[in-house]
Amino acid sequence: MTKGSRIFEVDRLDCRLVAHRWAFAEAQAAEIDRRWAACVSENPALYDGPVLLACRAEVAAEGAGRVLRLDAFETSFSRFLVWRDFGWPDKGVFNCFAMPALRSSDGAFLVGEMAPGHSAAGKRYFPGGTPDPSDVLAGGVVDLTGSLIRELVEETGLPAHEGVAEPGWTVLFDEQRIACIKQLRWPQPAVEIRARVQAFIASEAEPELCDVHMLRPGPQTDSRLPTFMVDYLAHAAKLPG
Repeated sequence: MTKGSRIFEVDRLDCRLVAHRWAFAEAQAAEIDRRWAACVSENPALYDGPVLLACRAEVAAEGAGRVLRLDAFETSFSRFLVWRDFGWPDKGVFNCFAMPALRSSDGAFLVGEMAPGHSAAGKRYFPGGTPDPSDVLAGGVVDLTGSLIRELVEETGLPAHEGVAEPGWTVLFDEQRIACIKQLRWPQPAVEIRARVQAFIASEAEPELCDVHMLRPGPQTDSRLPTFMVDYLAHAAKLPG
C-alpha cells in the first residue's frame, strides 16, 4: 500500500551543489548499463544527460519560518532512471524538483500529461523536471526557482511572469521524491489556459506533453497521478482559493 506524502510549508529553498560519490551507481554500474540499453531500445528518444539529485534533505527552522536545505550532486540520467525503476534502493538519495501549481482565475490547476517519448509517458503532474547543471549558479547555488520557470515555458509555452507567485513553497516528501511546489495564480480561466497550452503543444515538433488537464483541488482517483500530486491537490483544497 502506498503511503501518503509528508507535507511541509516552507519559506524558502536552499540547495547547494556538493561533491558526492554515489555508492549505488558504482556498485550497480554493469546493471545500469544493461538496463539503460534496454530502455533506449524501447524508447530511442531517451537521452543520457546530466541531472542533479540530492544526498541530503532537511526541513529546518529559520527565524520564525522554515527552510528546506538540500545538498545536490551531479549524476547521469541513466543512473537516476535505473535507481527509480529499482524502487529507490538508496534511501540516502532524493529526486528533488520544483514545480508550479498554476492556478486559473476560476480555481483549477494546470496538469500536464507526459508524451509517449518521455521516461514517465502517460503520467500526469505539474510542469517540471529534475534539475540539471544549467540550474547551478555562481558559488554552487542550485536555482530551483529558475528550473521551475524554464520547465514551465518549455512544456507549456507559458512564461511565469504572466502569473503571480504566492510566497513560500509546499514541500512534499513522497518516498525518495521531494516535490517543491509554488502556487502561481494565473489571470485566465481554466478553459482559456487549456486551449492556449494545447495550441502550443500542437505547434511543437517534439512536445514534452501530449495533453493538459485542469483539475480542481480535492480528492483524486486518477491512477496516472503520482502520490505527491494526489496529496497536493487534497492539501490545496484547504488553502485559500
